[in-house]
This record gives sequence, structure tokens and C-alpha cells, in this order.
Amino acid sequence: MATDRKAIQGKKQGVRQPKTGNAKHTVRIIGGQWKRTPVAVVDGKGLRPTPERVRETLFNWLKHLLGGSFAGLTCLDMFAGTGALGLEAASRGFQHVTMIEKNWTAVKQLQTVQSKLNAWQVEILRGDALTLSKTMIVLGKRFDLICLDPPFHDHLLPEVLPVCVKLLAGQGLVYVESDEAVTEHLLEAYGMKGVFQIVREGRAGQVYYHLLRQV
Repeated sequence: MATDRKAIQGKKQGVRQPKTGNAKHTVRIIGGQWKRTPVAVVDGKGLRPTPERVRETLFNWLKHLLGGSFAGLTCLDMFAGTGALGLEAASRGFQHVTMIEKNWTAVKQLQTVQSKLNAWQVEILRGDALTLSKTMIVLGKRFDLICLDPPFHDHLLPEVLPVCVKLLAGQGLVYVESDEAVTEHLLEAYGMKGVFQIVREGRAGQVYYHLLRQV
């Protein structure tokens, strides 16, 4: 009760109360030419940046699987959100990174970061990921790495993975974040048995992350 009285007295006396729930925070790019660069995280439904230690693990996997260099490779960050994955890829040497995001506030933030870093190897597209991806298939676009971190509550993986098959170049890789483990049984349920092989997997709290290779 004493705490409540102090808060009430503070308001009456014009004392500024601390804001809660909408404080800005940032994530850092953790490797490459923009290492340690902070990226602001905007508030938005389903926007959930990939944690630093998960990104570090992912790019260690990729470095091993892709021969130690990302030069000449292309990446599609299909649900870009804060851009943590796509910017990390560009920072570490991917030749071209395409980001898709439908949240206008997030898109504007991505454009701000792109301009700040002169990251013109990054292409930012605003719109629905599935719609734009299907257009890219028609245009013959292909990617060496596709990052999938869709809003968990939308359960989009069964619909998105078949699209990835048509967007991957050769022995392309798909990175997947999910609120459940992607297993061989689950891939079979999605109709992806014999299409993708799980080559790496991990877990951070309630988030499962995986690297799939096209068979």
C-alpha cells in the first residue's frame, strides 16, 4: 500500500512516471562487416528477432556446410521482421539478400537500417510472403539459403515449405524456426518426405531451430 500511495503522490505532484510495455530495444548484428551494429526492434504482432546465440550457431553451421565462404551466394529472408537474419547474412558476405515483410512499420525500419549501412545488396519487399514468393518462382528467382521464421500462431510451414522447393538453387538450404521440433515424421505429414533432409537442429528455450537441405 505504501508503494501505491507514493505512486499516486508522484502523479499529483507532476512527477514523470516510468513508461512500461513500449520501451524500444535493439538486437545486434554479431558477425561480418557490420559486427556489433545495433538494429532497433519495432513493436508488432509476431515480430520476434532471432536471438544472437541462435544466429551465431546458424552461421557456424552454414560456414561448415557451405565451404567457409558465402561469396556469390543469395539469401531469401521470407518473413524478415526485424531483419536480424537477412542483415546477418549480408554482413557476413552473401552477395544478395532479399527480405519480405508485410508490416509497414517494420519495413520502414529495415529501409532506415539499409540506408545507414549502405546495404544495397539487400532488397526489401513489402507484401505477403507467399504471394511474393510465388511471383519470384514465375520470374525464375533461385536462392542458396531461405530463412523461415514465420509467426508461430499462423502455422504456415505446411504451405511455405513446398514453395521453398521451387525457390532453392541446387543443394539449397532452408533455415526454419518453429515452436515445435521439425522431425522426419512432421516432414512426412507436410508431404516433404524425401524432399528435405534435416542436417542440423537445436533448441533455445521454447524455440526450435533447424537447417534443412534439399535432397
